Amino acid sequence: MNKKLNSNVMELVKEQCDKINFSGVILGKDNEDVLFESAFGFANRSDKLENNMDTRFGIASGCKIFTAVAICQLVEKGLLTFETKLEDCLEANFPHFDEKVTVHHLLTHTSGVPDYFDEAVMDDFEDLWKQNPMYRIKRLEDFLPLFQDQKMMFSPGEKFHYNNGGFILLGLIVESISRQKFQDYVVEHIFSPAEMKESGYFSFDCLPGNTALGYIDEEDGSWRTNIYSLPIIGGSDGGAFITAKDMIRFWEALLTNRLLKEDMTRKLLTPYAQEEVDGDEYYGYGVWISKKDDDIFKYHVMGYDPGVSFASSFYPKLGLKLVIPSNRSWGPHDVTETIEDYL
Repeated sequence: MNKKLNSNVMELVKEQCDKINFSGVILGKDNEDVLFESAFGFANRSDKLENNMDTRFGIASGCKIFTAVAICQLVEKGLLTFETKLEDCLEANFPHFDEKVTVHHLLTHTSGVPDYFDEAVMDDFEDLWKQNPMYRIKRLEDFLPLFQDQKMMFSPGEKFHYNNGGFILLGLIVESISRQKFQDYVVEHIFSPAEMKESGYFSFDCLPGNTALGYIDEEDGSWRTNIYSLPIIGGSDGGAFITAKDMIRFWEALLTNRLLKEDMTRKLLTPYAQEEVDGDEYYGYGVWISKKDDDIFKYHVMGYDPGVSFASSFYPKLGLKLVIPSNRSWGPHDVTETIEDYL
């Protein structure tokens, strides 16, 4: 992509960002060069502190791919297999879970286990914390009472159904096998080798400098931060904080087999389950895979929470890596579409 094209892309992107009042960062890079980068809006509205290219953002479910990489690393070490059954991994009691649920089912959202927040039928994530204060959800095991006694939604492998609870279980498996806190495992075995030095799982009551606060905009024009809307610290289903530059580093580390061996990287990026609503959307291990004319158009991750939205993609034919975090509840999807329509 030459400089003229870069300029054209950014002109269109800035028009779109102004139209939707985007707040966040946009970073695009090919194999070697940064193609475009820009920051918009405020990391802290009260003090009018602007977002910049080194600002940390929460990425909600965008970090499910970190959980998948962690599981794949344990499989590589021979400590687990994708066909290992859930009941053989965890000692927790799941009275109504199907004994046939495997690690592969959990990774691909095809397990049928109950979810603590089913996005297909629940609208407001904040409703979860009315009976279960968010400041008490500090460990992965704290999520279990929210879904472990519920009945299966369907038989394992029957269909794809996006499931946050399944990724909580995967995080607990990582903890059980590695004997490390999930967040510590990811920092040591994924963030460190990928040189993601500014990223981490930070508690809302102790955020590091240059971290964007998430903002929830009300219909009457008022706003509030999302500090009471999410668990106090992120885990295996979502909630890590990254910089756009660090997320580029993650893609580079993954795609050059620095996190997993080539064969395992290929397994992580294999389309296993098809999204029923959109026939061109598939799911691998912790990653969405979009096809066009039976060819893979992009690998991508995304996340949405109150006051948080995120999209990051790798386009194999273009060699383009794109990262768009936002500290509002919308924006990255619209910006991504603008860039894709142009390209």
